[in-house]
Order: sequence, then C-alpha cells, then structure tokens
Amino acid sequence: MAKLQTHKPRHSSATWPEFRSGCANLPDALSFSRRIGRFAGDLRTVRLVMAVGIILMGAVWLHQHPQHNPWAPLDLREPYGLATSAKLQSLRDDVQTCRSVLERSEVAFQILPPDEGQQDQCRRSDKTVLPGLPLSPDRPVASCPVLAAFEIWLEQTVRPAAIEIFEEDIASVEHLGTYSCRRIGNSAEGTWSEHAQGNAIDIAAFNLTNGRRISVLDDWNGEDREQEFLNAVRDGACSVYATVLSPDYNAAHRDHFHFDQSKRFGGVCR
Repeated sequence: MAKLQTHKPRHSSATWPEFRSGCANLPDALSFSRRIGRFAGDLRTVRLVMAVGIILMGAVWLHQHPQHNPWAPLDLREPYGLATSAKLQSLRDDVQTCRSVLERSEVAFQILPPDEGQQDQCRRSDKTVLPGLPLSPDRPVASCPVLAAFEIWLEQTVRPAAIEIFEEDIASVEHLGTYSCRRIGNSAEGTWSEHAQGNAIDIAAFNLTNGRRISVLDDWNGEDREQEFLNAVRDGACSVYATVLSPDYNAAHRDHFHFDQSKRFGGVCR
C-alpha cells in the first residue's frame, strides 16, 4: 500500500526573536528615509544662502568700483570701466544729465545761449565750453557729450600714453574746430555732418611739455614712437566716442582725427 505523502509548510529560517528584532528596527529605517528628505531640503537652503551671499558680495564690489556699476552716476575722474561707455552713450540725448556729470566731476564749464536764426540742421541748442581743457588755438564751443568724452580721453588715454612713450606730459592739443554748418564732405546733398551742430571735434596735433610736436599729418606714418602714440590715442578714443575717423579711413582725414557723438546705433572706429 502506497504511503501518503504529506507536505509540511515551509517556515522561514528566521527565528521568532530575530523577527521581533527586525520589526523593532523599522522606526530607524523610516527615520533614515525622512532624513534623506530633509537633506534634499537642506541642499536647497544652502544653495539659496550661497546665491544671496554672491549677490551681496557683487553689490558690495560694484559699490566699491562704480566705474563698473551701470546704476552708479558717471564721474569723469573715475577709471574707465565696464559701464563707462554705456553711461557716455546715455548723455547723447540728455544735455541736463551731461551737465550734472560735469558738476559731479568738478569740471568747470560754461553754457552759452542757443543759436537763433539758423536753419534747423545747424541750430545748436547745446553750446558748452570747458575753459580748463588744454586745447589750442582756443577753447571751442561744442556739445556737452563731446567735451565730456574729451575729458576722459585726455586724462585716461592721451596723458598716460605721452608719459609712457615719451616720458613727457601733454602741454596742449591742437584742434581744427567743432562747428561747421555743412553736410558730410561739404557736399550739396546727403547727410548732415555732426559738425553742423557742434557735436564733433577734429584733432590735428599734440604738443608735449618739452616742446615736441606730434601731428597726425606728419607722424601717422612717421617714426615708431610717434606712430605708437597716435595709434594709442586713436584706439582710446574709440571707447568714448560714437565715431572715430583717422587717416586709415580716407584721404580726407589724412591730417586729423574726427571724433563725434552721433546718436546712431553702434559705433565707427577707423
């Protein structure tokens, strides 16, 4: 007679005490899971604190370096910075702000009455003179933005270049004028020159304190040091003026640099 086979239920190898011990450890596992969630939140908090710290450090740095701060008022005595060009550009449409910049920078200036009786293209509403500039043969009447840029260019480009290259300071800068009621190239038709409203200045030469004269006409292709100096001051002007034209542009500028503060978008540096 065949034997009946019985199947006994399979039991875990864990004993009852071990099972009770495992259950007792469940709260620790759940607690560990909750700590993981809190850790992710802590990371977000740390990142937020770091971001706020970086912003505060940046604000302090900009306060200490206003030439790089686009929100700080322009002061012409400050070193040229990341925000200087944009600040100068903003003066092209705002004469009152430009005059406030001159006052803040302690630059003496005179305001002359606006023109009357001229045609619109040649009527100057902004006639400013900076009597302290070493310009020769006289102190020309020009727009405030042109003269404000000239102040920065002279002090932060021209004088340092003269001292570095020639070991002499600038005694005077010769100009060919600022105002001329005409179109570009003296043509009968076409675009009006920025000179038509005194919004430009032409520079012909530089006189050093030892009597040496460096002219655009004679020295643009002259000795090495003269060339170096003229190229340096031309390039420096490109940072503060909307338009800079040199002998590299065309034959009409073989004897002078043309600087203006045209309101066009973008700049020209040739």
